[in-house]
Amino acid sequence: MVILQAARIRLNGWQQAAVVVGSAVGAVMDPKRSDLVAAMGETTGRFAFQRVLQRMNNNSQGRIILEERPRIISSKLEHIWDLPPTTFGGAYADFMRTRNFSPDDRMPVRFVEEDADELSYVVMRSREAHDIWHTLFGLNTNLTGELSLKVIEFQQMQLPVAFMSFVGASMRFEGDKFKVFYQHYFPWAFTAGLQCKDLMSIYYERHFDESLEDVRQKWGIVPVPPAPIRD
Repeated sequence: MVILQAARIRLNGWQQAAVVVGSAVGAVMDPKRSDLVAAMGETTGRFAFQRVLQRMNNNSQGRIILEERPRIISSKLEHIWDLPPTTFGGAYADFMRTRNFSPDDRMPVRFVEEDADELSYVVMRSREAHDIWHTLFGLNTNLTGELSLKVIEFQQMQLPVAFMSFVGASMRFEGDKFKVFYQHYFPWAFTAGLQCKDLMSIYYERHFDESLEDVRQKWGIVPVPPAPIRD
């Protein structure tokens, strides 16, 4: 079994507050710092992840995922690299390959209690699915794409880290980019996150061979429309 948690880091109240503040400031300054985003997510998102866990338990596919605990890691994805780019798996592989990303790059869970194994899996699953969501919604990995996905993630999971990252980092837009984001990307992401299926209760690994457009339609996913000006 692949380890979901690194060595448990026990924090008292002051230490947890310091991690929250430090990771929040760092994540706002650089939303691509996955380690800081992960730390903030774990220390502020326990109740939100518990709600996600309950929702998965109430969903037939979600229960299967929790029982089987599939992992989105390289050793489990060897077959997707040869799939056509029009397939869901092939599009995800192309997204990762063109950016020199690895499915194994995600931070392990560090700040969830040792006896909360099921909750740790939910946290890890949300991290490993992040690039899959980029692929499904057609979002880039620039500031616009990352913040658009934060809006969708908040609509889906109500994670404080998604809201805080969005509010802080959106202030970094300059000139027309700020206007374009709030007039074009934000309304789309707000609606897209509400109307699609529960992203945490989709067994993605069972659909990699299917057409990307077919799975988007099946899961109610509307990819980002072209911006009125280049971002």
